[in-house]
Amino acid sequence: ALDVTVQAQILALLERLQKTYGMAMLFITHDLRLVRRFADTVCVMQQGRIVEQGEVGEVFTSPQHPYTKALLTAEPKGAPIIEDTQAPVVASAEQLRVWFPIRRGFMRRIVGHVKAVDGVSLSVREGATVGVVGESGSGKTTLALAMLRLIRSEGPIVFLGERIDGKSVEAMRPLRRDMQIVFQDPYGSLSPRMSVAEIVAEGLTVQRPELTLNQRREIVARALQETGLDPSTMDRYPHEFSGGQRQRIAIARAIVLEPKFIVLDEPTSALDMSVQAQIIDLLRDLQRRRSLAYLFISHDLRVVKALAAHLIVMRYGKVVEEGPASQVFSQPKSEYTRALFAAAFRNEAEPIPGNSVAGK
Repeated sequence: ALDVTVQAQILALLERLQKTYGMAMLFITHDLRLVRRFADTVCVMQQGRIVEQGEVGEVFTSPQHPYTKALLTAEPKGAPIIEDTQAPVVASAEQLRVWFPIRRGFMRRIVGHVKAVDGVSLSVREGATVGVVGESGSGKTTLALAMLRLIRSEGPIVFLGERIDGKSVEAMRPLRRDMQIVFQDPYGSLSPRMSVAEIVAEGLTVQRPELTLNQRREIVARALQETGLDPSTMDRYPHEFSGGQRQRIAIARAIVLEPKFIVLDEPTSALDMSVQAQIIDLLRDLQRRRSLAYLFISHDLRVVKALAAHLIVMRYGKVVEEGPASQVFSQPKSEYTRALFAAAFRNEAEPIPGNSVAGK
């Protein structure tokens, strides 16, 4: 769950350590680009068995097993839904700031601030996706939490035509059904003590207390079916599902209240490429059918390219570049944006015989 620049730094560190100490490494990952960049040999596993192994160059260029072929060709496909510039704005912010005080000394005086979000403006329209990219610590998640009024911020935030930045917790409660979030880690965001039905229905219990148990279960069943899960599994627990299935459960929890706005905080970073592609297809399909507005945070530029029509690049809490995603990807203007894209492309370099330092 690292951005591309940090990935490159970590790989360089591992290579230096390998060269210094002559270490053998077992490199476990679902990111095939990193395998191609770093490993000498590769083993492909499916359901607890190695189905193919060999030199990286050979396996990547001439895969033999159907599962290996499927993994290598799996990637988010299709284009993002085109933004309708006449569609109503669902959520917006102007010159948003989230500053955390730095306190020092015996009296804990404020000596400065960490400017996590510093003067960011954005708007998300109905049926559109705004992508937010940037290295770790750039303020992406903090921006999303501020838009949802989950942390304190300064600057006007408008949701469904209404100023919400000054509203109390109680005043925000009715609006919560129209704004939801899908978190990064499907293994940590679902309570292991609750069944799938209880997890998905939690929002219904709070927002629609008039519903009977049977009515809630009917709505949960529809949400599960809409996210590609079998409704008959609703009484099972999260540990009985794969990572991709768990993320579908998290998405079902987000859509069960029929919201207008969903924050997607790196929802595919913990998933392998084949499952990533399925989740992106699902999110795009839900957006098309429900006219959902997405604020999509990710460090995976391929995924962003497949889902976001508008792109914001952040660094140190500020926006360094913004515009239509196709334009930013094809003609990045900021030096930092170019460096970010270059780091991603370096990690996708073709395999070289004797990839690792030890192999050389």
